[in-house]
Amino acid sequence: MKQLRVGLIGYGFMGRTHSNAFRKVNNFFDLDYQPVLKAICARDASKAKAFAAQWGYESVETDWKKLIERDDIDLIDIAAPNNAHAEIAIAAAKAGKMILCEKPLAMNGPQAETMVAAVKKAKVPNMVWYNYRRVPAVTLAKQLIDEGRLGKIFHYRAKFLQDWTINADLPQGGAGLWRLDAKVAGSGVTGDLLAHCIDTAMWLNGNIDTVTAMTETFIKERKHTETGKMTKVTIDDASAFLARFSNGSLATFESTRYARGHKALYTFEINGENGSLAWDLHDLHRLQVFDYKDESKIRGWKSVHVTDGDHPYMKNWWVPGLQIGYEHTFVHQVADFIQGLQSGKMAGPTFKEGLATDYVTDAVLKSAKTKRWEKVKKVR
Repeated sequence: MKQLRVGLIGYGFMGRTHSNAFRKVNNFFDLDYQPVLKAICARDASKAKAFAAQWGYESVETDWKKLIERDDIDLIDIAAPNNAHAEIAIAAAKAGKMILCEKPLAMNGPQAETMVAAVKKAKVPNMVWYNYRRVPAVTLAKQLIDEGRLGKIFHYRAKFLQDWTINADLPQGGAGLWRLDAKVAGSGVTGDLLAHCIDTAMWLNGNIDTVTAMTETFIKERKHTETGKMTKVTIDDASAFLARFSNGSLATFESTRYARGHKALYTFEINGENGSLAWDLHDLHRLQVFDYKDESKIRGWKSVHVTDGDHPYMKNWWVPGLQIGYEHTFVHQVADFIQGLQSGKMAGPTFKEGLATDYVTDAVLKSAKTKRWEKVKKVR
């Protein structure tokens, strides 16, 4: 078995999910590569050492440039804040390293373009961590749509709701709250939560052509953790937009961190001429299916428990009827990435697909300012 020597940059929530995936993937998938946790890189050496000890990394670096220079690293996994993605990825590509990068790919479309150009020039395998594609029920939805079971698609609607920033006393910035600082995150819920919805939507239903949007920042100033001063809040707390897909279907997208009572409510529904599909992250192992071709007297929504051996990914796990969870989506993504290495065909979403999502979020943020319909730039 070939070694896939991993250098991880960042030890936060995403660093944990990625590390778990690298550790578990060979226990459940028959692969030609074995991920080896070679190094964790973070600015805080003591925290990095503690993370390395907990997750089994062989060494610690505090400078990502030194990590990239190491000959014993094959793959750079970027789990750092958004403003670091481009510089790290471009340097990694120049060094000939494979790259996995957290979402969104970049702070904006133009920055993402430089990352796509770098991996294209270097011809290095690359992927963006849009993990919700790897929920077996979501992958099953993709299969049913591609088989034509829904027929012509008319509508797509998605929402991603949270409530964790309602408190006006919550500060912004720093290591823990960088998602509230536009200089680090790029945007608020548009790039953080809606990016997930957009990636899934385009994977299932094709390109988005035009959007019209509105955003709102409900609390205008927050104390910054690094300066202690009250500073203007420049991220979007809430974002909603209408969209038209290239296939003619219409869409609504909504996201907020001000939906009291919701911690991570991500849902989507797709309506076609022959049927509909719906999915809810809170019940992630189930796909709701409506098939108009069913006999009229028993026609209705049915809940498909996606745990059987002929369902996506599930033959690698437990016996039918026993479900899996959120962390397994990252294991699936690592498995698909490695299988792409084996076949010579990269699994998605690649950086190019991540760029497509960044183009949509750019158009959404632009529309919120212009108050007009905006065209979404197409990936060349």
